[in-house]
Amino acid sequence: MTNILVINAGSSSLKYQLIDIDTESVIAKGICERIGIPGSLLSYKPADGEKFEKQQDMKDHKDAIQMVLEVLADREIGVISDMSSIAAVGHRVLHGGEKYSEPVLINDEVLAAIEECIPLGPLHNPANLMGIRGCMAVMPGVPMVAVFDTAWGQSMAKAAYMYGLPYEAYEKFKVRRYGFHGTSHRYVTGRAIAHLEKTGLPREKARVITCHLGNGSSVSCSLGGKCVDTSMGLTPLEGPPMGTRCGSIDPAIVPFLMEKLGLTPSEMDTYMNKKSGMLGISGVSSDFRDLDAASRSGNERAELALQMFAYKVKQYIGSYAAALNGVDAIVFTAGVGENDRRMREMILKDMEFLGLDVDFQYNQDCPRGEEVELSRKGSRVHVYVIPTDEEMTIARDTAALAL
Repeated sequence: MTNILVINAGSSSLKYQLIDIDTESVIAKGICERIGIPGSLLSYKPADGEKFEKQQDMKDHKDAIQMVLEVLADREIGVISDMSSIAAVGHRVLHGGEKYSEPVLINDEVLAAIEECIPLGPLHNPANLMGIRGCMAVMPGVPMVAVFDTAWGQSMAKAAYMYGLPYEAYEKFKVRRYGFHGTSHRYVTGRAIAHLEKTGLPREKARVITCHLGNGSSVSCSLGGKCVDTSMGLTPLEGPPMGTRCGSIDPAIVPFLMEKLGLTPSEMDTYMNKKSGMLGISGVSSDFRDLDAASRSGNERAELALQMFAYKVKQYIGSYAAALNGVDAIVFTAGVGENDRRMREMILKDMEFLGLDVDFQYNQDCPRGEEVELSRKGSRVHVYVIPTDEEMTIARDTAALAL
C-alpha cells in the first residue's frame, strides 16, 4: 500500500483525500472548515466507515493538517498507523502563470513562483501556499508536488491565448488567457482518448471537446491530448454564464454600469462574480436544480437562464469544432454535465451538422456516476459523460514525481 495525501486548500477550508495509489482507491476523505474562524470543524469519512466530525479551533492551516493526520492515524477510526505511512503529498494549486506547464516537486523556487502569481490568483494562491506551508511544517521531509490548474492551458498557441489589447498589457502584466479547471479537463480528455483509441483512432489525431459544467463552467478543446483553446481567460469569469458569474460580456458594459450604478472597481467585480449568471438572470437561485424546478413551474426567467446557458455552451462547441477542423468526441463532466440530463439535451439537440447522432432516450435513462456513451452506433462524433476525478489525477501526478 502506497498512500498519497491530496490537499486542496482554500482560504478558510482544506479538503483532503488519502489515496492508495497502488490500487487507485480512496481510503479516506474529508474537509476542515472555518480555519482561523471560531467554530472550526473537521469532517472525516473512511471508505468503509461512518462519517466522523470534530469541532476544535484551528488557528491556521498547520493546525488543520495536524488534525487531519491525527484522525487518519487514530487508533479507533483511523486508516493508517502513523504519518510515516504517507509517502507523498499532492497539492492543487490554482495559478502557475506561464512558468509551469507540468506538475512539479515543491521547493523554495516553486514556492516563490506561486507567490509571484498571487496577483493573477489573489484568492486562491495565498490559500494554496498556506496549505503547502502547513504540510511542510507538520510533515518535514515528506515529498510534495504542486499540480497547477492553469498548466493545461499552457499548450495553447499565442494566437489563442492573447487578447486584442496593447501588447504591453501582456509584456508588463501577463494579461492573457490562462484557463482553469485544467486538471479536470486533462483527466476527462485522457479518458475520452482511451475510448477513442478502442475505435482505432490514434491518440495524436484525437479531437476532443470537454464541457466542465457546474456552478463554475468552462469548455475546452484539445488535439492529441494537448489543449488548443479553453473558455476561461485571465480569470474564471470568462466563458458561458455560470452560477453567479456573468461569463463573457461586452467589456464596455463594465464602465457603463459602474457609472450608472456608482460602483467602485471592487463592487463591480462582486457584481459580475457573485450577483450575475444564473442567479442574476433568474432571480431565483444559482443552483441548476432550483432553476429546473422553477422553470417547470412556469418561471420564465428561470427558463431563460437555462436557455442562455445551453446556447452559450453550444456556441463554444461549434467554435471549437471549427478550431479543431472537426471533432471526434464531446465530453460532459462536473455537477451539471454529469447529472443534468435536460441540460445535456438542450445543448446537444440540433447539432446533427457536426455528425452527432445522440440517443436522447438513453441520455434520460443512463446510470449516474459512470462513464457512458450517449451517441448511437455509427455516429461520427462520440458523446460521453465522464465523471471527473481531479484528486486521482493529482495523486497520479504526485506518485510519478515523488516516488
